[in-house]
Amino acid sequence: MDLAYLLDFMARLAANNTTAWMAEHRPDYQRARAACTELVRQVLTQAAATDPDLAQLTTTDVLFRLHKNDRAHRDPEPYKRRMGAGLKRGGRHAPRAGYFLAIQPEGQSWLGAGTFHPTPSMLAAMRQEIHYNGAEFHRRREGPELLRYFPAGLDTTGLQLTRPPRGYAATDPDLAWLRLKTLGLNRFYSDAEVLAPDFVAQVVAAIAAARPLVDFLNEALPDLE
Repeated sequence: MDLAYLLDFMARLAANNTTAWMAEHRPDYQRARAACTELVRQVLTQAAATDPDLAQLTTTDVLFRLHKNDRAHRDPEPYKRRMGAGLKRGGRHAPRAGYFLAIQPEGQSWLGAGTFHPTPSMLAAMRQEIHYNGAEFHRRREGPELLRYFPAGLDTTGLQLTRPPRGYAATDPDLAWLRLKTLGLNRFYSDAEVLAPDFVAQVVAAIAAARPLVDFLNEALPDLE
């Protein structure tokens, strides 16, 4: 698993983000993709040992494309600056909370847990779960093991409503959480941490620490077949 090569390739791609450059460096891309695939395979294998939701997944189910799916009109770069995967039951695009691992140089490698682009129906269901089971929600989001790996806790800096969601009072004690449009944890890894021998173990441990909160969010959602 050549993560040093993966970081190097992504750095070179960031400096040469064109289809012409990629065409000239297709073998380099394939080598970098293989390194990322092996990383994700190892994380999946180890995390699935304790999380049944991940047990049936393959790397094909979870790896994201490097090519941008819908480029903004003003965005001239055809490729993402990170390579990674969405680890959740049903695969990377399933309407579930899960885990997200991305490798990007210069300390931008990232592990996320929760849901960052929930549909309106997902968000409504999770808000209701927080409203009904606030004590359990807070117990899980404040868990010492979770905060050990995600010191900032649940991210409250992202998109949120300016007013209470429909059906909730302005005096609701959990209003700060009910207004959030994303419900996720995140942490970054330095390049040195990515290249350390225990990187996979660290990612797997962080996934395990976040699992109680991820499970709480998924308990609000319809079960997948």
